[in-house]
Amino acid sequence: MSVDFKSKNILVTGGTGMIGIPLVEILLNKGAKIRIASLDDASRVPSECEFVRTDLRFFDQCLNACRDIDYVFNLVGIKGSPEMTSKQPATFFVPTLQFSINMMEAARRQKVEKYLFTSSVGVYAPADVFYEDDLWKTFPSPNDKFAGWAKRMGELQVEAYRIEYGWNDIYIVRPANVYGPWDNFDPQNSMVIPSLIKRAVDGENPLNIWGDGSAIRDFIHSRDCALGMIEVFEQGITKPINLASGNGVSIRQIVETLVQMIEPKPKIVWDKSKPSGDFSRVMDTTRAKSYGIESRISLEDGIRETLEWYMANKKNVNNRYNPFKEFKR
Repeated sequence: MSVDFKSKNILVTGGTGMIGIPLVEILLNKGAKIRIASLDDASRVPSECEFVRTDLRFFDQCLNACRDIDYVFNLVGIKGSPEMTSKQPATFFVPTLQFSINMMEAARRQKVEKYLFTSSVGVYAPADVFYEDDLWKTFPSPNDKFAGWAKRMGELQVEAYRIEYGWNDIYIVRPANVYGPWDNFDPQNSMVIPSLIKRAVDGENPLNIWGDGSAIRDFIHSRDCALGMIEVFEQGITKPINLASGNGVSIRQIVETLVQMIEPKPKIVWDKSKPSGDFSRVMDTTRAKSYGIESRISLEDGIRETLEWYMANKKNVNNRYNPFKEFKR
């Protein structure tokens, strides 16, 4: 089965974000008509797209966003550092549930034909490798309890709609740790790669890193993630699918790779008194590869591109509107 995006009305929630921006670019090149719904401002929206500044925590705004739409890519979410998620779990848990429940129900009522739900690596329990079919045998890691359970509820909603409404054209993707241009570089609520880039470029020296660097993570570049989402949609893959490199890399390796690209090179201090999170979080990509979906951008090339992008755009990045604050009201 192949999906033709040409002239289709497509809603991308979170379309001004790190994954949304390359996804929208791909869809525009395929001839789609794009509506972007975001709490962000319109500065990142291509002129060819319709923009709706909206708060998708509220059902009436989700209904409006889904009006006259054929396909939905639901990317909206909240990113945050482990420290932020541990101290402000409600700020992540509640809006994530609201985004998922309201958007999918609004899409159903507006008779959207096809829908992609973006889940997360956080839904998995601690394990050496994360396999899609093992998910419901376990519970999310205590380090991802709130975000993990919220995303699991979204996946259950997909299953419920398939059973009760016969809506089978709903797809679930579980991205690994995504990074790239347009990321959130605020160290207080960003992930490891953008946080390190900002701190290093902005002159933090020594560079203090939590843990001993031994924790293993799986990273995927935002363009590879966007391309994977397109492939899942085009091929109509109804089984949940991991979008990842499938290769584990240590935090120490990430730090050392980045530091080699920085001049002057900052000193690295490992704060072993601070937690490192789960030891290993690597995703199995067998299912993705069986459909021809693979990560193409190497980690070194991806980090260099993200670093160069931040250095060229850091003034705008550091001064841009922060929608995260909206969820703390």
